[in-house]
Amino acid sequence: MSLSKHISIFFFLFITLFIALAHAARFDITNNCPYAVWAAAVPGGGRRLNPRESWPLDVNAGTKGARIWARTGCNFDGSGRGRCQTGDCGGLLQCQAYGAPPNTLAEYALNQFNNLDFFDISLVDGFNVPMDFSPTSGGCSKGIRCTADINGQCPSQLKAPGGCNNPCTVFKTNEYCCNSGSCGPTNFSKFFKDRCPTSYSYPKDDQTSTFTCPGGTNYKVVFCP
Repeated sequence: MSLSKHISIFFFLFITLFIALAHAARFDITNNCPYAVWAAAVPGGGRRLNPRESWPLDVNAGTKGARIWARTGCNFDGSGRGRCQTGDCGGLLQCQAYGAPPNTLAEYALNQFNNLDFFDISLVDGFNVPMDFSPTSGGCSKGIRCTADINGQCPSQLKAPGGCNNPCTVFKTNEYCCNSGSCGPTNFSKFFKDRCPTSYSYPKDDQTSTFTCPGGTNYKVVFCP
């Protein structure tokens, strides 16, 4: 291969990388709880956050199916293996898969239809830690907060160590899980919706729970805002 072709390929890769980095979104993840949490992100991994500590996470443009959540009651050894009471991701400090319910979820997809970011707070996997998920740039100002005392008020059937389960996790029926694609709100989903009106309360709760910002927006996720 000629030198000029090598240079052309290098230049193309450099430009591709530059564009990807230029449009990457920054997620500032902060623990405002009075106790340690083990922040988790897919993509991103995970790390322990003591009270008031933050974790800046850069995510590539075009990423979708992404989640950020808090894990509680964790204990890891020096190799990053252990277990968490809530939000555990296969016993790993550096998450490679989604966490186990119950866990409050910040979900997002970047640079999708019309170059919009889509984001939400979901209680479809239950609740463990109050959360704020908000844009911090791009002229986008509409954020989401779920700060109710859901753990303290959790119905007895849904109570779990360290959190409050969504009914699908407990009962595993189509009524609550929407496996067939057709289901509506239930008394249990209304428990979540009444306390966090802008959060997903069951799988078909799209209309009042999905928010958008222009691609390239940065965000913050705050535990116990």
